[in-house]
Amino acid sequence: MIVDTTLSCEQIEDRLAALHRASLELVQDISIDSLLKRIARIACEQAGATYAAISVRGDDGQIARFISVGMDEGNVPQTNNPPQALGLIDVISDTETPIRVDYVRKQSGTFESDEDQTMTTSLLGMPIHLGNQQLGQIYLAEKVDSGTFTADDERVIETLAAYAAVAISNAHSYDELKERDRTLTRRNQDLALLNNLASTLASITELDELLRTALNRVINYFNVEIGEIYLSEEDHNTLYKTLGQGSAELAIWKKDRFTHKESLIGQTARSGQPVSVNLPYTQDAYLRNDALTAQGIHQVACFPLTSRSEVLGVMSIAMAQEAPLDAMDQQLLSSIASWVGTTIENVRLNIQGRRLAVLEERDRIGMDLHDGIIQSIYAVGLTLEHARLLMSEEPEQSRKRINQSIEDLNSTIRDLRAFIMDMRPRQLYEEDLMKGLQRLVTEFRTNSLVETHLTGPAEGLESLPDSYAIALFHICQEALANIAKHAQANSVKVNVWTTSDRVLMEVHDDGRGFDPQKMQFTLGHGISNMQTRARNVGGDLEITTEPGKGTTILVWMPYTQEND
Repeated sequence: MIVDTTLSCEQIEDRLAALHRASLELVQDISIDSLLKRIARIACEQAGATYAAISVRGDDGQIARFISVGMDEGNVPQTNNPPQALGLIDVISDTETPIRVDYVRKQSGTFESDEDQTMTTSLLGMPIHLGNQQLGQIYLAEKVDSGTFTADDERVIETLAAYAAVAISNAHSYDELKERDRTLTRRNQDLALLNNLASTLASITELDELLRTALNRVINYFNVEIGEIYLSEEDHNTLYKTLGQGSAELAIWKKDRFTHKESLIGQTARSGQPVSVNLPYTQDAYLRNDALTAQGIHQVACFPLTSRSEVLGVMSIAMAQEAPLDAMDQQLLSSIASWVGTTIENVRLNIQGRRLAVLEERDRIGMDLHDGIIQSIYAVGLTLEHARLLMSEEPEQSRKRINQSIEDLNSTIRDLRAFIMDMRPRQLYEEDLMKGLQRLVTEFRTNSLVETHLTGPAEGLESLPDSYAIALFHICQEALANIAKHAQANSVKVNVWTTSDRVLMEVHDDGRGFDPQKMQFTLGHGISNMQTRARNVGGDLEITTEPGKGTTILVWMPYTQEND
């Protein structure tokens, strides 16, 4: 016969007070596993049970954690994984209401015990609810002194389950918060790496330096043992090893050149998708499995270096970590590889642009030399040839033609000096604007033999921003070069002055001028370059000219006391 012992009101109040004190400790425990053990121990103490277990469901509704106390190691494993074949516990785990069983035969599998199947035990199962959501179950077995669980035990454990629900929910929220914080921190670090790498690569104009910088950042950030970069050749069907960093005595691959049909390198270039494998990987005959494994390498990954239009190469890395790259690592490495690919394309375009600019400049210089100086020298030769024929019959005419040839040669020499002056780079060194302009004017006067004067304030431009001073310096340089080449001027005046809100410079010559309507303002002409320099610092440039009446170039830039 089952005897249900009813507690007095004082006893119930004492138990509830003790339960309340114990439950206050629950909300302070934010470790889910530690919390579950504490709930199980409190349940044992409050209900007088020999054994207790607690299960927690995951997002999929299945048991994600199962923690027990009071049982031997051989009975219920101390593990986060739910035990299999729990018998009665397995049956009651889905119930929405408390279950209290006075006597139940300890069948094989109930608590993973096959020792004595004739013994009986009492069982109390209590669901853990938070609102309408069931978070798990509390299981109590074998009342102390072979008694049975009472209705009072059930009420106490039901109260504990309510406290437990809040504590478990808080612990889950804390775990989620930690995970979000970890993810946010990691993403901030990744973004900082990408931002820093992008800024660094954007300033690099040489391909070798670009690849070394990018691969070095990857090796340091991801603790990579070996890193290699393969770039596509001009036929776009072959990749060659351009760079290797890491272990000086070790390489990832047996070859330095692959077609798109060979190895994981070729597969990555062909598909445009990253590949990651664990070692040993026997499906790639070109992978140095034995040597890499001997050095503690556990995985190799390949990432395509993609540009806007194609795959330009492959970045291959070898790592000692056994855990595979997670989704965030793969995403970051893919982003880095993509950025490197785009930068490679930009560097190549920049190199091609510089080569094209050099070729165009060579063509321009060649045309100027042919149409101007060479033709002048050829004309001098014809004059001298004629003078030689007249030397015996008309000595006076011969002398005049020789003198004319000497004058023409001097003129050609001045043209050559103008070309040299135009091509020689000039800088505004450790000097202010007026000193720099004076140097330009002096050199121009010496080389061109054209009377040239500079006027401007002796003081007041020392604090002119460097960008403004450099722009004015180069505009004056370009203007003087154009005068030397085209104007045929006798005198040049350069004047600099300031107003309340501007600094201005005027370059005037009395040369032959030109028709602005017939002048093409295209990139490569001096006038277009001068306009670009002025507008880049917020100013502008005006040209006044007329055939036979010289040319005036007026440039202005904003300049107030606030710049001082």
